[in-house]
Amino acid sequence: MKVAIMTDSNSGITQAEAKELGIFVLPMPFTINNEEYQEDINLTQDEFYDKLMNNAEVFTSQPAAGEVTRFFDDILKEYDQVVHIPMSSGLSGSCQTAMMLSQEEEYNDKVYVVDSQRISVTQKWDVYDAIELAKQGKTGKEIHDILMDNKMNATIYITVNTLEYLKKGGRVTPAAAALGGLLKIKPILTIQGEKLDSFQKTRTMVKARQIMIDSVINDIKERIDQSEDMSNTRIMIAYTFDKDQALEFKQQVQDAFPNHDIICDPLSLSVACHIGPHSLALAACKKII
Repeated sequence: MKVAIMTDSNSGITQAEAKELGIFVLPMPFTINNEEYQEDINLTQDEFYDKLMNNAEVFTSQPAAGEVTRFFDDILKEYDQVVHIPMSSGLSGSCQTAMMLSQEEEYNDKVYVVDSQRISVTQKWDVYDAIELAKQGKTGKEIHDILMDNKMNATIYITVNTLEYLKKGGRVTPAAAALGGLLKIKPILTIQGEKLDSFQKTRTMVKARQIMIDSVINDIKERIDQSEDMSNTRIMIAYTFDKDQALEFKQQVQDAFPNHDIICDPLSLSVACHIGPHSLALAACKKII
């Protein structure tokens, strides 16, 4: 049984990395100033932020059904089964579309879509774990079931530098954004399961960083990993645009988790367009392997 692993570009895995890993990455589409783009195909991270920060109109969308089935069909020419790990169903309709398509007769017992309700660095770890499970000889259904059993064992906190992009996306009102700007409020958002929700507010990025660290530690101890040294947990940082800020934060996170290797990756562009540049995220998920 040859099992292929498929994901989308929200995982942060580039097309080049996908080739090295032997997996398949479905590029997420964007409309920018009425032009169509695909992440990591004809839209790089630098190009995206250049357009976003120069007031371009940026809209996210989901891959067309035909594009998804084209991936399924091409992969099944060489593999017996596909495990597809898309972004959370609570953040995009792309997961529901893939699940609906996988139920068509031609994909029965061949395509398994994992709604692990993750995105970015936590989604990436689902992909890495799926790769290892496939190497162990697990079937597509077995990999799907293992990932689904572990799906709630993850947490993400995100702090944004400005309310402007949340205002554009309709998540805060113009009046609230204006007041928040005057008061220099730094909202902290969270993804616990399906959706991106407001968690807490503070006045400085310094305090926001510490709140994220404390919150992740609390989540780990309460529900992700009850071991004394948190050794069954992976710790990750994600960021938008500002890598230097992220690397500075990484040192602070490393001090809080001295026995962990900290991953530091760019945040998914599908999230970045709603929260803007200079945002930081801290995430954790339970180890499967």
